[in-house]
Amino acid sequence: MQDIAGELRRWLADGESIALATVVWAEGSSPRAPGARLAVTASGRFCGSVSGGCVDGAVLAEAQEVLAGAPFKRLRYGVVDESGWDVGLACGGTIEVFVEPLVAIHRHLLDALAAETPVAFCTRLSDAAHLLAWADGRIEGELALTVTLPDFRSATSPVATLHHRPEGDLFCELFMPPPCLIVVGAVHIAVPLVSLARVLGFRTRVIDARRAFADPERFPQADEVLATWPQEVLDAEQLGPQHYIVVLTHDPKFDLPTLEIALRSRAGYIGLLGSLSTQMRRKAALAAMGFSEEELARIHGPVGLDLGGNTPEEIALAIMAEIVAARHGRRGRVVPGRDV
Repeated sequence: MQDIAGELRRWLADGESIALATVVWAEGSSPRAPGARLAVTASGRFCGSVSGGCVDGAVLAEAQEVLAGAPFKRLRYGVVDESGWDVGLACGGTIEVFVEPLVAIHRHLLDALAAETPVAFCTRLSDAAHLLAWADGRIEGELALTVTLPDFRSATSPVATLHHRPEGDLFCELFMPPPCLIVVGAVHIAVPLVSLARVLGFRTRVIDARRAFADPERFPQADEVLATWPQEVLDAEQLGPQHYIVVLTHDPKFDLPTLEIALRSRAGYIGLLGSLSTQMRRKAALAAMGFSEEELARIHGPVGLDLGGNTPEEIALAIMAEIVAARHGRRGRVVPGRDV
């Protein structure tokens, strides 16, 4: 929903009627995970995808029927022969797609997403009843249900879960604010790093006390560029699993205060630029402050996956690749069968 929210808001401002198609269940080699959405207007505009293309056309047609007055639809698409003419998934997976009109509670969900407010959204697939729940306990919707929400503070990314079967299932999603990349050190590598993070949906903050470096004109893609010391703006209590911290200064005056704050926080990722000898010196200094080996092991250094590149853009790619892997609980590996 978050990836198409901006387009939906524009369509609503234009007075469009909209249908939403949501992947509510998937198994096997399905191209999109639960929570993926395709939206279509009565005028024929569409965005998003539920399959990467192979059944999107059929779902668009079903959505137009819903917009014309047909009831909500629960559709299933499975495997078809690649040479056949039937609509289905050639990838070997199976998905279920729920198609419904966009109604008032979806608008309120869009408002929450725009405000970057953590919310849970549930749909009962037997009758298209909904529930919208906030972290502070507020609840809205016609779905008579007691929902036990996960700990919003410990969630790192939107999570779609389906309590599947029997009929009357619930499809529940948790929407968190976008992840935030905090870059300490407005060096050359930081420029492509911020741009790439923006493409991947991260909010970005760049921090550097050197005003010549922390120039907003150098970082047009950044949400914030702060010309100050990191210890002046970073607070361990305010950093959670949705924060990803990368230290690029290669200077102990910046590195050590940032790492000390990051290690005392629940940040989802801590990365440090520098050679192995630099890593050893920084960790030795932090150990002298009282940090344990287990705590120091949270530091990813030298930062980034070993992709073999050495240009600023290639290093930025390696850093974001490691962050994406960490965000999804992976260590990063070569995909089997891919040429490298």
